[in-house]
Amino acid sequence: MITRFGLLTKRKGLSTEAFNEHWHLVHGLMAARFPGLRGYWQHAVVDKEQFGITHSRGDYWDLDGFSELHFDDMEAMLEAVNGDTFAPALVDEIEFLDSVSLVACEKHEVVPVNLGEGSFVKRMTLLRRLPGISPEEFRHEWLVNHANFVRQWPKVLGYRQNLVVDRHQGSRTENATYNEVPVDGIVEFWFRNKEEAAELYASDIVAKTQEHAKVFLDTITPYFVETRKIV
Repeated sequence: MITRFGLLTKRKGLSTEAFNEHWHLVHGLMAARFPGLRGYWQHAVVDKEQFGITHSRGDYWDLDGFSELHFDDMEAMLEAVNGDTFAPALVDEIEFLDSVSLVACEKHEVVPVNLGEGSFVKRMTLLRRLPGISPEEFRHEWLVNHANFVRQWPKVLGYRQNLVVDRHQGSRTENATYNEVPVDGIVEFWFRNKEEAAELYASDIVAKTQEHAKVFLDTITPYFVETRKIV
């Protein structure tokens, strides 16, 4: 399985409400028809605060939404953007988007998602590695060492790591450079509410985890989101 995230910035002058309405009711229906699509979610940004994170926020990104599409593999993902059903969706982007960057990711579930009953909050975070840290070193520090810290966190309803393995901007078939799409990973975190999350971020185990982040991360850019399942 391969996960493709779209990193979306809404068109200037468009309200948040109008952006989400068009994305959900117009663009979403177009993308839902992509061949080979196994799942499709829209994560609408509702809060851009740094919230409990001591690390620097990346100034490259100022997102309004994340699209998440699942395909069997990279070949299926590329076939979807070469088909006839993709052209209308590409044309439609100018109606509500100023920019869109795409990343293909390996999804790793570290803490299985178990939302139980009641409400919850979700946070998605963009990670950029330190200069001098190789992609291989980043992979090990995040997927092995950092994951082991997070497994010790109490009251986490779920934690997933999405490791970036490919990047696109403009062209959906030709690779973009790292400088064009400077992100190495996307975090998915679920908590019961912001109050419990705030207590957690004041704990010793999170302090140790954030110290470890200094070993391999340059910037951490979080967003609270609300999710719509389309497919």
